[in-house]
Amino acid sequence: MKWTREILEKVAKKKGWRLNPDDEYVESILEGLNNNKEKYGFFYCPCRVVEGDREKDKGKICPCIWSAEEIERDGHCHCQLYFKKE
Repeated sequence: MKWTREILEKVAKKKGWRLNPDDEYVESILEGLNNNKEKYGFFYCPCRVVEGDREKDKGKICPCIWSAEEIERDGHCHCQLYFKKE
């Protein structure tokens, strides 16, 4: 999971976001991401329902297609993994 966390940190930095400061919470999201990777082959957002259809699900790969809008609007994405950098 260390490797997955490093990827998430790089994504957050590149997009001008930050990870949730609650490390325990981040670990639970990492577990969901890794489970989805093992089950479906991609790091699908654990907060979204995965249908098992690669074309339909492609927008659910973390960070999902809704994350930027959610972060801008709410200060964090739906699953509260990524937050606005303040």
